Amino acid sequence: MNNVVRSSNHSPLQQGGEEQRREETLLPAVDIIEESNALKLLADMPGVTNETLKIELDNNVLSLEGEIALNMPEGLSALHAEVRGQRFARRFNLSHEVDSDAISATLVNGVLTLTLPKKDSHRTRRIEVQAA
Repeated sequence: MNNVVRSSNHSPLQQGGEEQRREETLLPAVDIIEESNALKLLADMPGVTNETLKIELDNNVLSLEGEIALNMPEGLSALHAEVRGQRFARRFNLSHEVDSDAISATLVNGVLTLTLPKKDSHRTRRIEVQAA
C-alpha cells in the first residue's frame, strides 16, 4: 500500500453492567484502489445502514464507525443466534495528496465506497510532446 492511505485499528469500549468490558469488534474488510485522479476505498459492511454509519475526517484521519444491528421481529425470540449486533471502527491516515473537501461516499448493498480525489498537483497527467 502506498503512503496516501495508512490504516490503524481501533477497538471501542462499551459499558457492561458495573464494569467496563471490551466488546467484540468487527473490522470490515477494506480494499483500496488507486486510479490516476483518485483513490477508491471499498469496505464490506453487510447489515450497516446510513443511520448506523458515521464517517468523519479530522486532521487527515478518516474514521469509519458504525453498528450492525440485529433485527429481531417484535414479539419473537431467537432459539439459536450466531449473528449478533456488532460495533466497528476503522481509522485511515490520509496524506496531503487527498483533496479532503471533495471526498464522497455511497453505501449500496452492504458495500461502502469512498472516493478520495487527489489534489490536482498529485494527479497523473500525460504531457504531450510537441514536434520541433
